[in-house]
Amino acid sequence: MSDATTSRETAQPAPDPTPPAPGSVDRGTVLASAAFGALMLVAAVLVIVDAVRLPDTTAVVGPAAVPLPVGVLLGAVGAGLLVDSRLKLRVAVSGPPWQSRAGLRVLALVAALVAFALLLPLLGYVVTATALFVAAALLLGAPRGWQVVAYGWALAATVFLVFDRLIGLTLPAGPWGF
Repeated sequence: MSDATTSRETAQPAPDPTPPAPGSVDRGTVLASAAFGALMLVAAVLVIVDAVRLPDTTAVVGPAAVPLPVGVLLGAVGAGLLVDSRLKLRVAVSGPPWQSRAGLRVLALVAALVAFALLLPLLGYVVTATALFVAAALLLGAPRGWQVVAYGWALAATVFLVFDRLIGLTLPAGPWGF
């Protein structure tokens, strides 16, 4: 064996023969949770500041009745995520590298959201929300089949009925009336 071959073989780190223990936490997931928690805290501050700036009214329930508690809950969840991430970071292990084509899946999800926004006035809520659910589920690894379409349609139809018919918040109906 030549010296060049031996030096190449020793320069590469040996793969770790022991897989991560069951129940161990992936470091990337912990860091992503911490980043999301921090983003939620920033959003909470913005929501609370905007809610406090709303004008006072003589009504029993003012315009800040919903945004203020939502901002507080958003901040509490964000703080909880940060604390949880801080505790888990001490025992987190490095996980597997990025999955192949992860960037393409993210771009496809963004394209599905843009298509949803563009087609919503034309096709209506139920059709476009079903398509968005199916696209997101398939891109995130759901098993292929008619079950994904059935679940997406059932979810979209339920949301449509609750918001449009029960609560009275009009959602785009599309050419078919739903």
